[in-house]
Amino acid sequence: MRLSSPEFEHKTFIPQKFTCQGKGINPGLIIEGIPENAKSLALIMDDPDAPSGNFVHWVLYDIPVTNRIGENTIPGKQGLNSLGKLGYASPCPPTGTHRYFFKVYALDKMLNPREGMSKTELEKEIAAHLLDKAELIGLYQKK
Repeated sequence: MRLSSPEFEHKTFIPQKFTCQGKGINPGLIIEGIPENAKSLALIMDDPDAPSGNFVHWVLYDIPVTNRIGENTIPGKQGLNSLGKLGYASPCPPTGTHRYFFKVYALDKMLNPREGMSKTELEKEIAAHLLDKAELIGLYQKK
């Protein structure tokens, strides 16, 4: 599989619009090469450069199989981010340039759990049902 965005290239800067200094909405994503037998997609966005350790920005699962996640959309069930809330927590690094990893997973089933799973809970489900995965890295530094 391949994950890309019409908003930024792999390992380049995420436009300010998608950060705490802009509208704070999620960027659009394009998913290519999804296995034919995939039943759902999951997505995790996190920042390993956060001062407190890995900061989880977005957890989504039970996304119907699609080749596009639209800008400012919620295409599946939402999990908890590191703020303890459902939804997209936009990039907002306190200092320096941080890396934001968007990881998409093709799964062999709909998970059908409650909304509000943690990243750790979702990763356990992914491990049991993974068909393929792809990653896109975006960068951001406050101006």
